[in-house]
Amino acid sequence: MTSFTLYPSLKDRVVFISGGSSGIGAELVRSFAAQGARVAFCGLRADGGEALVEQVRAAGHHAPRFTPCDVRDVAAYQALLRDVEAGLGPIRVLVNNAGRDDRHAMEEVTSEFWDERLALNLKHYFFAIQAVAPGMAAAGGGSIVNMGSVSWMRGRPNLVGYTTAKAGILGLTRTLARELGARNIRVNAIVPGAIVTERQTALHRDPAADQAFLDAQCLKIRLDPGHVARPTLFLASDDSDGITGQHVLVDAGIAQQSVIS
Repeated sequence: MTSFTLYPSLKDRVVFISGGSSGIGAELVRSFAAQGARVAFCGLRADGGEALVEQVRAAGHHAPRFTPCDVRDVAAYQALLRDVEAGLGPIRVLVNNAGRDDRHAMEEVTSEFWDERLALNLKHYFFAIQAVAPGMAAAGGGSIVNMGSVSWMRGRPNLVGYTTAKAGILGLTRTLARELGARNIRVNAIVPGAIVTERQTALHRDPAADQAFLDAQCLKIRLDPGHVARPTLFLASDDSDGITGQHVLVDAGIAQQSVIS
């Protein structure tokens, strides 16, 4: 059985993860809990969130705290973050993960749909940071990890609302790394490539799609949520205390295709 790094600095640290009830988010919850962190998370899937809490508890880790929440409702989301801080203490690690990559043709996009895509994939990142930064700074600092996507770097079609938001995450990351650095708050981004999740498998995965990704990647493996969780743990931990304003591609080299073609 493969073993991975344990980060002592994450033990008992309060971690909040948005979109944690499925996919990459659920693996983030499991991975931080396995580090001994005190994890809170939100998501739209109440059944998935509650099942994940029981799964983590059964594994012998601190049971995470789950609250259903629509991150597009900024007031409710910020109230949830304040409630987590009141119950668990200052949030020292924030992982902005919630998002959704529904396909959409350019011609079908309305003004309302555009605003909704940015609200779901970008806007809540900023307002979560705004909410947790004061407590994080007062506690001595912390780490914020924003989840991007390599899709905008590759210019993937039928995703313009999503890719625009994901490109914006890198601007948000660099600006707030500068703005929050004096408070000892680090802000970085993880940029996943083609990750095999239950949702992606149900909607888009077949042998031809697998082969197309493998052909485009430098590494000939299909990536899973664990590949994303492990570098996120590193950026959240004190082991990366000199790193901020960076984006780390976890894409098996698929973005290289866009550079050389």
